[in-house]
Amino acid sequence: MARQSRTAEIDLSQPQELTVGLIERLRCPAGKTQAFLRDTDGNGLRVRVTANGAKAFVFEQKLDRQTIRKTIGDVTAWSIVDAQKEARRLARLLDGDQDPRQLERQVKADATAKAAGDKARAITVGEVWPTYLRTGKPKRREAWKPRYRSDLESMASPGGVQKLRGKGLTRPGPLHPLMALPLASINEQTLAAWFEGEAASGRHQAARALMMFRGFLRWCSARPAYRAVTDRDAGRAPAILESLPSAKRRTDALESAQVSAWWASVEQLNNRTASVYLRALLLTGARREELASLTWRNVDLRWRKLTIADKVEDTRTIPLTPFLRQLLAGLPRTNAFVFASTGQSGRLADVRSSHGTALQEAGIEALTIHGLRRSFSLLGEAAGAPAGAIAQVMGHKPSATAEGYRPRSVDALRPYLEKIEAHIIELAGVAFVPEAEPGKLVRVK
Repeated sequence: MARQSRTAEIDLSQPQELTVGLIERLRCPAGKTQAFLRDTDGNGLRVRVTANGAKAFVFEQKLDRQTIRKTIGDVTAWSIVDAQKEARRLARLLDGDQDPRQLERQVKADATAKAAGDKARAITVGEVWPTYLRTGKPKRREAWKPRYRSDLESMASPGGVQKLRGKGLTRPGPLHPLMALPLASINEQTLAAWFEGEAASGRHQAARALMMFRGFLRWCSARPAYRAVTDRDAGRAPAILESLPSAKRRTDALESAQVSAWWASVEQLNNRTASVYLRALLLTGARREELASLTWRNVDLRWRKLTIADKVEDTRTIPLTPFLRQLLAGLPRTNAFVFASTGQSGRLADVRSSHGTALQEAGIEALTIHGLRRSFSLLGEAAGAPAGAIAQVMGHKPSATAEGYRPRSVDALRPYLEKIEAHIIELAGVAFVPEAEPGKLVRVK
């Protein structure tokens, strides 16, 4: 057969033996957006040309009566031989009932997933931690309590800043060594090695840090972005649990005979705000942070009520008893907080030093701040108050008690709390005159 002229129009209705020259001559017919030149090899290879002159090798065959078309590549990037080989490979896939387009999409999806997985596995605890502090929250509450949020920050702090009290710089927090590690690397062995190192300088502090980090792992495991690389149970591995200090339930509390000495010593503290705060803890059974965060707008002197933060609910309201009312009325109103302080938070943050001074003066050993809460409960029982009323004032989670838990109104609680208060101040040896000027309380013992 005679060779076609270089200027002759290519018959696109018939397969052609592909050559470089033929492809160079290929033009898109007028009035069309694209056209195809078939290869005589019968492998499904075509050369597509568009109206603007762009040319590419294309594979086209049928699978289950459906036309499968896949672009191989630009004619300047692929040789004819390589394009024919690729077309034959794609034809073999079709022969096995596999759609090469779907296979390519799957390869791309796998590559994307791998890249995302590699990125997730590379992310460090320290990169996720700020998001946890910002968006995480405990059960049954909308946000962290300020004190717990502060503890979370200090636990992961790198240290090296000037101490607020005393000389020198702060040390890194117990969780700081974990911040540089990839989240994906946190497992039983990692945490066991970390805990062993931290426990050497303070086992109980390390145990508390571990409890906080468990919460972080639970939060990560509930987030799609971190779930796949988080070992939720790493902190509960036997190797770690066996190293934890025994959780002995504290039972420290004031005995009735100690109330007078404790009260007198607390009353003589130089820091009047701390003095009133400590006595208020004993008179209400409140948790230390609940009472420390009390603001003046939540003190109703007219209707004699206190609304304080609550561990279970957002807040709880309890009666403001006569003696406590006089104590609070004698405090200066320097800012929004009842127990104000010149510190950064504006309120009392830590009264352990003041309490320790009072205990030493009173000759009482090992009474924690939380021990005052237990003391309220025990002294309340001694005063004859019902268990349910005591539990409600203290903010205990409702439960079926011996009397059956029935929440009481503030006015229904008032007689019981006043009875408890009267019992405590009697043990303290204080003669209380309700009409007296605030602060003018008379000791009789």
